[in-house]
Amino acid sequence: MYIATLLTSPNSATLEPSLVENLRNAWGGGDAQWLAPDEAAEFALDAMPDNRWDVWADLQSMSVDLVIQPAEGRCKKMLLADMDSTMIQQECIDELADEAGVGDRVKNITERAMNGELDFDGALTERVGLLKGLDEGVISKVLAERITLMPGGRTLLATMKAHGTYAALVSGGFTAFTAKVAAELGFDENRANTLLVADGALTGDVGRPILGREAKVQALKEITARLGLAHDDVMAVGDGANDLGMLGLAGAGVALHAKPTVAAECDIRINHGDLTALLYIQGYAKTEFVGI
Repeated sequence: MYIATLLTSPNSATLEPSLVENLRNAWGGGDAQWLAPDEAAEFALDAMPDNRWDVWADLQSMSVDLVIQPAEGRCKKMLLADMDSTMIQQECIDELADEAGVGDRVKNITERAMNGELDFDGALTERVGLLKGLDEGVISKVLAERITLMPGGRTLLATMKAHGTYAALVSGGFTAFTAKVAAELGFDENRANTLLVADGALTGDVGRPILGREAKVQALKEITARLGLAHDDVMAVGDGANDLGMLGLAGAGVALHAKPTVAAECDIRINHGDLTALLYIQGYAKTEFVGI
């Protein structure tokens, strides 16, 4: 048994009942259940439709996301999340680079790294090298003035944790940022790279080992083993090439507003919804959300 979920942006809730009914009829699905009026609905299917991705592409042109997944076990016990452009709306290293006057150079490297065009470790050390000499006080300034949370994040964390979910923030960014974001949103733990500082300024290097793609996979393995969970119990979410390992290993790997090369490798792609989409695809109705 499968569940098909259709959803759209909460800011422009335009999911037409007729669209849901037409698709349900075409695929011979069960009765539609509305998780949020005009925003999210689901129905059961006996089999995975052959034209799934053709329909997905058509719905994308209508600003509607479609997710089809097995019904069994879709409500997860652990959330493993990337931070930059996932739980926050920015790339923290790009914001630091702006303050250092090397924003354009660093943003170009970041974009290529997230698309999988560059080795993550090499790209990170190159970008951090361009920050050498930056006053460490700039980190607090960027956190206060430039970093904003991704819409739906507070509700996602509050709702999943109210149901006993364990939440870990695992980032290729920096601990100075993950510590604050994790505390603000309610993550149980966070892992990231450490910017090295000497005499009140960034040295232009990061602590070793570098936390990249394989470290995110390792985090999933270590945390599930510690908690006695299976990999299938995990929902992972990210947007960049360095997230693909954990997205592929998790029971539900969500590409959130991801780079096209990343989304193409994931079965769950959220391009229009916000982070509350991760609740809808687990079967939570909006009336069950916590903290809205």
